Amino acid sequence: MRAIFPGSFDPLTNGHLDLIERAKTFTDELLVAHMINPDKQGLFTPQQRVSMLRECLKELDGVEVISFTGLLADLARQFDVRLIVRGVRNCADFDLECAMAGTNARLLPGLETVLLPAAGAMKDVSSSLVRQIAAFHGDVSAFVPPNVAEALRARFSDKPEK
Repeated sequence: MRAIFPGSFDPLTNGHLDLIERAKTFTDELLVAHMINPDKQGLFTPQQRVSMLRECLKELDGVEVISFTGLLADLARQFDVRLIVRGVRNCADFDLECAMAGTNARLLPGLETVLLPAAGAMKDVSSSLVRQIAAFHGDVSAFVPPNVAEALRARFSDKPEK
């Protein structure tokens, strides 16, 4: 079975990695899809995000990193995928993901979404929180892989400490 784990990954967190590794245990092939929203300006470019993802996932068999602009249902149709895997940290995430799952199923009948709860240590970590910590020159090493921590340090190195 093939599935898609979509996200913006700006930046990639250890929570994302945990969910990807867990999703891979019940799929033969997992497409980790960096979804590009042209209406949002990211901290990292799409190319940087994909590069960080590929570096972190290179040892995980059956995982392919792709980048896509458009609707998730269209990506699923393009790759003939019928399963989306998403992570949820809290009730707010659950409500949002349920709404998106319903919409995706309407756009592509037969497309199912599986929601994985975030692991205990990861449930409070979000990309936006990591960006904020990094912007204030805080230590993000407990929240992100080493290559991402380094990229965050480099990204904010030219900004004065707050």
